[in-house]
Amino acid sequence: MTGPADGTAAPAEAARDAGLDARLVVDRGPFRLDVTLTAAPGDVVALLGPNGAGKTTALRALAGLVPLTAGHLRLDGAELDGTPPESRPVGVVFQDYLLFPHLTALDNVAFGPRCRGASKAEARARAARWLERMGLAEYAGAKPRRLSGGQAQRVALARALAIRPRLLLLDEPLAALDARTRLEVRARLRRHLAGFEAVAVLVTHDPLDAMVLADRLVVVEDGRVVQEGTPAGIARRPRTDYIARLVGLNLYRGRAEGHTVRLDSGPAVTTTEDLSGPVFVAFPPSAVTLFRDRPTGSSARNLWRCEVAGLETHGDQIRVDLTGGLDLAADLTTVAAAELGLYPGVSVWATVKAAQTHAYPA
Repeated sequence: MTGPADGTAAPAEAARDAGLDARLVVDRGPFRLDVTLTAAPGDVVALLGPNGAGKTTALRALAGLVPLTAGHLRLDGAELDGTPPESRPVGVVFQDYLLFPHLTALDNVAFGPRCRGASKAEARARAARWLERMGLAEYAGAKPRRLSGGQAQRVALARALAIRPRLLLLDEPLAALDARTRLEVRARLRRHLAGFEAVAVLVTHDPLDAMVLADRLVVVEDGRVVQEGTPAGIARRPRTDYIARLVGLNLYRGRAEGHTVRLDSGPAVTTTEDLSGPVFVAFPPSAVTLFRDRPTGSSARNLWRCEVAGLETHGDQIRVDLTGGLDLAADLTTVAAAELGLYPGVSVWATVKAAQTHAYPA
């Protein structure tokens, strides 16, 4: 099928091409990034991964700040590779916001539209509307030094959105905020992203930011995508140790025969699922019960002799790291940990009920 005579895409073709379609291949010395990203307008995608995984490199490649070695980068059907950063329909909110210190909040936001050809009056009018939407109308004349961290973040977001981007990039947008401000700004940012009609890509190391803000998670390790899906799906079925730690689960790989999974690390785990072949087994640290002496009469089907490797405060509980029969983490109340007299080197018995495990194909 051909498009209209004026050369524009037909409606069906435009709908098919809308959004982000990218394979980002970047060689930087011994490190190679090779990540595929697709997203439809309205999607918020979070890139997660450990330090050095390639998240920021991917974001900078999308912005045009790092050239692609290979692959492609298409936005709404248009090829962007080779297009100068300032000519791309892309808005960026950097980790430290990078507001111009000598400009007011209004002029910071108006800067983008001015660079895209808007008149001074039009750019300032558009900036004023965005500041009002961000709840910052009264700070239009303020310089960045007079803004709080949360206010500066909102000005940076308004500046990125004022150019009407088709792709919004956010690099650790909440990292510079204190804990109290982070809660408020996270909620505000979620509302703004929910109303954003183009594609948003968020880089973060904070699982809570990702779970709250994103519709879909893409987990990157060593320059490769290791898992992607909805936040709930990834939290339910992690596929690497990094993801398991991120969502707070003990994770193991093994081979299932019915309700028994023989782990690659040696011991067996009894599960409720009846499976066959390579599987993952996961359970939360809160599912682990510890005893100083071998329990008798316990209904738990899984029992291992372990040694305490370390203890640390984890929220309002004590996280106990164990080695031995099975390396795992257990969460106990402060009272329970004190009653057990736990300290590094002490021997304990760890139990987990089969009903509290979750096995799924590897």
